[in-house]
Amino acid sequence: MKKTIVIVDDHLLIAKALEGIIDNFQDFQVIYVAENGQNLIDKFQSNHEIPDIILMDISMPIMDGFESVLWLKKNHPDVKVMALSMQGDDNSVIKMIKNGAKGYLLKNTHPRDLETALIKLKDDGFFYPEWASKIIFSNINNDGINEKVVKISEREKEFLTYTATELSYKEIAEKMACSPRTVESYRDQLCEKLDLKSRVGLAVFALKNGFAKS
Repeated sequence: MKKTIVIVDDHLLIAKALEGIIDNFQDFQVIYVAENGQNLIDKFQSNHEIPDIILMDISMPIMDGFESVLWLKKNHPDVKVMALSMQGDDNSVIKMIKNGAKGYLLKNTHPRDLETALIKLKDDGFFYPEWASKIIFSNINNDGINEKVVKISEREKEFLTYTATELSYKEIAEKMACSPRTVESYRDQLCEKLDLKSRVGLAVFALKNGFAKS
């Protein structure tokens, strides 16, 4: 079954062009377009279908992307938001991620790369291209990371070296010559040991503690 997508963008021509591109992807379909965050909320409250993924512009009238993704985080946390904007500055990226976006792309992204990003968002729960990852890792602080000394096995250390890459868990398993379930166990064990909740947290820990290269 295809994953459903809603596009939130005040530029109708861009939104419709995106809709046409995405509807040609094998695993995704656009179910409707909203002009801004308030329009999206109105559609949700009038019993429009809740999508699996939202492609969210940032600069919009009435209710912008920053406010919209924060509202979604509070009211529909299962919906994955991918920011899709012309704005690639540090402040925009960090604010969108902190407010709840699970991915970030620029509007000049090639359709093939957009499809890849959506697949990774669907499978892994997040997607940040290399340029966005560098912004996140260079700006994020240590909040939520337990600095106490913990015992990390050699295999867990090896797993940590891959957390800051764009590899999926399946691809990491192939690199480590083990099953995806084993990789997931490394993730879960490290999250418990380090008091972390996501791969982003693991990647930050790996970078700050010399387990991975930035």
